[in-house]
Amino acid sequence: MILVTGASGNVGRPLVDLLLRDGVPVRALTRDPAAAGLPAGADVVAGDLATIEAALPGVEAVFLVWPMPTADAAPAVVEAVAAHARRVVLLSSAAVLDGVGTDDNVIGRLHAGLEAPIAASGLEWTFLRPWGFATNTLAWAEEIRAHGTVSDIHGRVAASLIHERDIAAVAARALTGDGHAGAAYELTGPDLLTQVEQARIIGEAIGRPVRWREISRAEAHTRKVAAGFPPEFADVMLDGFAALAERPGRVTSAVEEVTGVPARTFRQWAADHAADFR
Repeated sequence: MILVTGASGNVGRPLVDLLLRDGVPVRALTRDPAAAGLPAGADVVAGDLATIEAALPGVEAVFLVWPMPTADAAPAVVEAVAAHARRVVLLSSAAVLDGVGTDDNVIGRLHAGLEAPIAASGLEWTFLRPWGFATNTLAWAEEIRAHGTVSDIHGRVAASLIHERDIAAVAARALTGDGHAGAAYELTGPDLLTQVEQARIIGEAIGRPVRWREISRAEAHTRKVAAGFPPEFADVMLDGFAALAERPGRVTSAVEEVTGVPARTFRQWAADHAADFR
């Protein structure tokens, strides 16, 4: 039995589908089972990380997604997992790389704080460290639908965005197979694309042009806060884009090395999500 936390999320849901397809028993933890729309084959349990103990009996491995803004509760959650399971796969962040967890990067510090108690727990652990999620571009969807534009900052910054299904595919291998204990996989898509190019590809997927409008940092910050990001996280995101302008993201082959299949392109992601932008 594998417990998937965040089971209705961008990565958790395709992971549940993959595991069930392969005949693996799945327990899906979600706050609202009625609204989650999870497949009938999953053992759906209402709850979150605060109540994870009740979902752990009989579980061998756990896919852990951390929704909280701090890692304060991580030791208690990891202790509960270790009392029942032998393996954990954490959805971490590439921001942990290069010692980021010790500086002012909130995202890096958070995920480093999650990784540390897991590494010390005695569990078989695997850390998934994506560089950038293709799903982050869904933040542009409302403006694209209304105006056919994307108003954002650092349009010429390049990133190697990863399809959520590829993260799920790597997670499935790490949860069910051997040879992944102690690995930290740096996950990316197969190519570097500027944000201007990403917007253009989305336009091609929906059959109408999408124009890029470069805005100031102040306007970008205001927009991200209005979209629901805490001001501190909005600053971290904008700082991250500024850093990429000086040191572009990179491309790794980790997805193919783990799954045997090349990572999906951003063009494929845009085709899969075209309805979200129409």
